[in-house]
Amino acid sequence: MLFALLCKDKPGHLNVRMDTRPTHIEHLNKLNAEGTLKIAGPFLDDDGKPCGSLIIVEAESKEAARALADADPYARPGYSKASRSRPTTGSSTNRRREHGALAL
Repeated sequence: MLFALLCKDKPGHLNVRMDTRPTHIEHLNKLNAEGTLKIAGPFLDDDGKPCGSLIIVEAESKEAARALADADPYARPGYSKASRSRPTTGSSTNRRREHGALAL
């Protein structure tokens, strides 16, 4: 099943985000190599600066998705204001679907 991992940065933490970004990217690259990562990218504030993240992963359960989210360096204590995981069908009219999930 696909899960959307939603994370909102704490205000004033752009410098922490940028310092942590290399290890965050390593984490995403690992998920991508495993075939778990489907899409990822930052949310932007009104000034065009990153202020959170959207990561869509394939996982067997909500608990497995939560474990993937918790393993992300951006999830370390004191960095994020909020983090949630939500199941999604990943449906779209302009994407090919396989077995009920978005095929990228």
